[in-house]
Amino acid sequence: MARKYCWKTGCDVEATLSVIGGRWKPILVCHLLGGRKRFGELRRLTSNATERMITLQLRELEADGVISRHVYAEVPPRVEYEVTEFGRSLEAILALMQEWGSAFKVRRLAEESEGESIATTG
Repeated sequence: MARKYCWKTGCDVEATLSVIGGRWKPILVCHLLGGRKRFGELRRLTSNATERMITLQLRELEADGVISRHVYAEVPPRVEYEVTEFGRSLEAILALMQEWGSAFKVRRLAEESEGESIATTG
């Protein structure tokens, strides 16, 4: 089922964020870039997210064609998720986000440690 979009600005960045925006979507896609994963694996990898939130985010990613869902007729049922070819086009974007985030954390930690040393010496 395709999702409906209401892009208010018409900006291409808004279109991208409508697909990968949110706290858990980019993280889920990053985990799935490493290969197929079952729901339980994704839940363990994103332990701070609720099951409901993971489910909703996976459904939206599936509706946008970023991931595919494979259901196996077994008891108990087995469901696996994987990134589609279209979803793989996000790999470069997510790698840049990861690189930027790493540099940001280093910068932030340095600022915090500077602030603590000034507070203890001042």
